[in-house]
Amino acid sequence: MSGWLTIAGLGPGAESMMTPEVSAALAEATDVVGYLPYVERVAPRPGLVRHGSDNREEIRRAEHALQMAADGHRVVVVSSGDPGVFAMASAVFEALESGDPDWKHLDISVLPGISAMLAASARAGAPLGHDFCCINLSDNLKPWLLIEKRLCLAAEADFAMAFYNPRSRARPDGFAEALSLLREVCGPDRLILFARAVSTDEESLRVTTLGEATPEMADMRTLVIVGSSQTRLIKREGQPLLYTPRSAS
Repeated sequence: MSGWLTIAGLGPGAESMMTPEVSAALAEATDVVGYLPYVERVAPRPGLVRHGSDNREEIRRAEHALQMAADGHRVVVVSSGDPGVFAMASAVFEALESGDPDWKHLDISVLPGISAMLAASARAGAPLGHDFCCINLSDNLKPWLLIEKRLCLAAEADFAMAFYNPRSRARPDGFAEALSLLREVCGPDRLILFARAVSTDEESLRVTTLGEATPEMADMRTLVIVGSSQTRLIKREGQPLLYTPRSAS
């Protein structure tokens, strides 16, 4: 087959945070496939067709990309952040496993990107400097009871926790339940970071405590990090520094 498929991460927002490897793949592509706002981050040019679709069409989008590659196109499937973190890499492989057997002969590669949790952590300092976990708070693809179980276990294990998709208009109540659960396990003084739209013109950082946090502080463009019991805040002029020591007591 002459076509190929690359699954690429565009980074958190700023073009400067996209890797050269991803930029090179996009320069060679005939087709870019992805959620419409992410596809629109790729500049139009002659010879490039951009295929934007709705956020809940991951498998159909992946099947479309695989078939175009099988037909000889050079296809890049784009995700925000890193494609392997709650994004399109898994969707493509799910479609590959259950789809046309000929797709398994395609040249397929995954190109990493700077994830939202790493970009947010770097902006704030180093809150993920010791053991941490990452949880998607959306219950679109898994039951809320499973999310609650994972939250409880992560909090009891004293991980720092990075949360994707904390709150949306369609899911206004879940994050409030998550905050309530975390207060019970971690206490009200645990530090929490709200990092919104990191690396864009709308970037904002807010560090507070679980006791002071409210659900309205987060939306779908917000990455939330709850520190471990060891996480500390260095107050200084300007933005304070949030970090978790590499050693644990």
